[in-house]
Amino acid sequence: MLIGTGWLRYLWRSRRNKILLQFIRMAKFHRTRFETLLENIFQVTEQYHARFTFPIVASTALRNQALISEIFRSPHEIASHGFKHVNYRYLSERQQAMDIKRSILAFKSMNVPIHGFRAPYNAYTEHTPRLLERHHFLWDGGIGHNPIYWERRHLFRIRVDKRESEFICVPLCKWSDDGMIDTYGLNNWQMVKILKNAARMAAKDHGAIMFDLHPIRIGQPKYIDVLRQVLDYGTKLDGWFPTVTDAVNYWRTHGKWKDGASFCCLLTGDIDNFTFMDYSLRLL
Repeated sequence: MLIGTGWLRYLWRSRRNKILLQFIRMAKFHRTRFETLLENIFQVTEQYHARFTFPIVASTALRNQALISEIFRSPHEIASHGFKHVNYRYLSERQQAMDIKRSILAFKSMNVPIHGFRAPYNAYTEHTPRLLERHHFLWDGGIGHNPIYWERRHLFRIRVDKRESEFICVPLCKWSDDGMIDTYGLNNWQMVKILKNAARMAAKDHGAIMFDLHPIRIGQPKYIDVLRQVLDYGTKLDGWFPTVTDAVNYWRTHGKWKDGASFCCLLTGDIDNFTFMDYSLRLL
């Protein structure tokens, strides 16, 4: 699929001055092997019996099937993050449909079952939910990032073609690690404070909260303690940390959280590059 020309024009007009800075930043992150990043995350989550869900760009997955197998063999979950990492607001309905379908077929070719979806950049158009229905996704992890849903504390559905969606949407914390680190330059203490507060608010309402913590950042030795502190705090609040699919299935069946947990904390981390070469190939 050719990347939408509107998306390329946007990158050139609005972000060309930031692209070089981001390339330098990502090159530094990739000094740590991705296997090490995953190992750091797996060690911390295992300590707290927590699970991650990784929305992964399918074209990147195809180039790194050994790492996909490693994640698939773990207790964690893989979801679709599209086939190419491109903003859907700059794609036509047909281009979006092709991108989603290609991602599904790619994971199917790797024998990886996919139940959930998150659009790159959390960017959706009026067409995207209809496409998610067409492909019978169980859940979506990006629609909840829309500011109109920021006050949500529970799983919810949206209207699609004048009826309630079959798929479940999850409240997504507006603070992701890329925003906190790359955009605002927050330190670990500041990030922990923000994420703890989001967890506390979810627990207050016996609800759910989803964090977007990219492995390329949160798995770094410099930042892994942020994840550890959040899990420690959430455990003290009697939270439950399942994969998104496990959480959605349990909630649909029981209308509450497993073992009477006070809230459900969903750890997700988008992966659109396992190597710096993957990152460099994003526009091809």
